[in-house]
Amino acid sequence: MPELSEAARDLIESDALAHVVTINPDGSPQVSLAWVGLEGDEIVFGTLPDQRKLKNLRRDPRITISIEGTRTNEWGLREYLVLTGTAVVTEGGGPELLQRLAYIYIGPGVKFPAMPNPPPGYVTRMRVERISGIGPWGPATR
Repeated sequence: MPELSEAARDLIESDALAHVVTINPDGSPQVSLAWVGLEGDEIVFGTLPDQRKLKNLRRDPRITISIEGTRTNEWGLREYLVLTGTAVVTEGGGPELLQRLAYIYIGPGVKFPAMPNPPPGYVTRMRVERISGIGPWGPATR
């Protein structure tokens, strides 16, 4: 498993939305946006309903996530990070993870999901197997 650089970790833990790509049963790509975060070296995202991407991952755990950065490099290209790997979906913990991520994506003091007694939801954990894109995403220097 490649180690995430500090720059990659910073982007993942920012408020940049992630494009999550899974594989539909017919082989076509399924793309959605998600709030993402880190737990150790795993990329995590939460959902409340059992969405298409979760069904796809249970059937075929391959996943790609891309995140657009905020910097433009010396050639005028916007930096972006691409993470490819496999994911595991677990039931429960969705509201708690979404609440933690809401502080980053919406702001301090927010309550999310804004409903009493939300369903247990799901947490998806991605193990990164390949790192690419344009930007300072090379090997970690820790």
